[in-house]
Amino acid sequence: MGNYQLIAATGCPTGIAHTYMAQEALEQAAKKKGVTIKVETHGQIGVENELTAEEIKNADAVIIAADKDVHPERFAGKRIIDVSVSTGIKDAERLIDDALAGKGSIAAENDAVDALEQETGSNTSFGRSIYKNLMNGVSHMLPFVVAGGVLIAISFAVWGIYSFDPDNAQYNATAAMLKAVGDAAMGMMVPVLAAYIAEGIAKRPGLVVGFVGGIVAMNGGTGFLGGILAGFLAGYFILFLQKILDVLPKQLDGLKAIFLYPVIGVAVIGIVMSLLAGPMKAVNEGMMSFLAGFENSNPLILGVVVGCMCAFDMGGPINKAAYVTGTALLAQGNTTFMAGVSAACIAPPLITGFATLFFGKYFDTNDRNAGLVNFILGSTHITEGAIPFAAKDPIRVLPTMMLGSSIAAVLTYMFGVQVPAPHGGFLVLPVVTGKLQWVFSILIGSIVGGVILGFIQKSSVAAKEKKANAEQADKSVITE
Repeated sequence: MGNYQLIAATGCPTGIAHTYMAQEALEQAAKKKGVTIKVETHGQIGVENELTAEEIKNADAVIIAADKDVHPERFAGKRIIDVSVSTGIKDAERLIDDALAGKGSIAAENDAVDALEQETGSNTSFGRSIYKNLMNGVSHMLPFVVAGGVLIAISFAVWGIYSFDPDNAQYNATAAMLKAVGDAAMGMMVPVLAAYIAEGIAKRPGLVVGFVGGIVAMNGGTGFLGGILAGFLAGYFILFLQKILDVLPKQLDGLKAIFLYPVIGVAVIGIVMSLLAGPMKAVNEGMMSFLAGFENSNPLILGVVVGCMCAFDMGGPINKAAYVTGTALLAQGNTTFMAGVSAACIAPPLITGFATLFFGKYFDTNDRNAGLVNFILGSTHITEGAIPFAAKDPIRVLPTMMLGSSIAAVLTYMFGVQVPAPHGGFLVLPVVTGKLQWVFSILIGSIVGGVILGFIQKSSVAAKEKKANAEQADKSVITE
């Protein structure tokens, strides 16, 4: 069996631990079977142990154990076994056995047409490809959020929260410069998310269209949800375009890549996102007047409304509507409304921090590290640190964040806390009226949300394990 050649590619969304665990598991399983294998890894620092064209050509089978794009189009014509990275870690021996037994499907030669069919194929593979492409965007976005958020937090912590404002006595040129750099990194968040979602779907031609779609979405004020929409629209539109332009002669392939895809793609997706920005903005302004009308109502109702809005699309249009209303009321001398908005914006990152602190073993290393960083980001009113957690499982995570933020806002309004600053998180505590009550409100909301988020993660890990065990049992029944 020693002359049997296997190749593999591994990659997880964050590219830190799982990528290399899967590599090690596959290498050990192959060694046990006396088979040679070369495993290429797609980690946070890029591609390592890269497979050459010669190695791909000579390989008898390919194992892809990844939850991100590992450029499978290179393996056209080869037998491929495509699984998630966690299956690569837990089930490496079975994967090697399957490869030796001739299982897996042959990748089609026609990349573009095949990609569209594959993306819109059976429900399970479609669901998985949606997740995979979303994760491709999130993993590339994560370092921008962390870098930008920490730099802004440092400028606030060292020089004060108004140190960037030339009209304020606190103004400091270095602080302003540091905040500007942090803002630039944060500003890249939505375009990078959109670009790499599109790149995951349609490879390089999707990248430029996703980038531009993301920038248009961001400039139109549609936030991170607009970025996700732009990424998927861009990716699938390019696949559609590839299918239509497939009738053109082969000699025009270069022209398609450098001219037709980017020009048509950017035009169509840019226009679509521009047209969507208007309605989203109108919704935004409607919400602001709606909120201002709530101002003197029951603290319970006001707190739930503000909490849900701030956590629904952290940093997006709905969040901004609540924040801008708070700032506008602040300018009119109302300091209580802003207190609830701040509490609701601080809670989501802290929720992820407490979840990873209390339920650490159910989160991967990178999520645990991000959770710790989020204690810093949350404490300085930078909500965006929670986005990568929300993007992975929005249906369950966003309501949890909304609940935690609502509890924090409701308690803040009940205690009558007053916060005269529009930003800065706990750094503004010296000027807050009702300091202890405010911190208490935020901690209660964050801990409740954190515990729920921890249980959600625990249940999803258990479900994955159950599914993997069921698959294993099915396989063993078949082989017997």
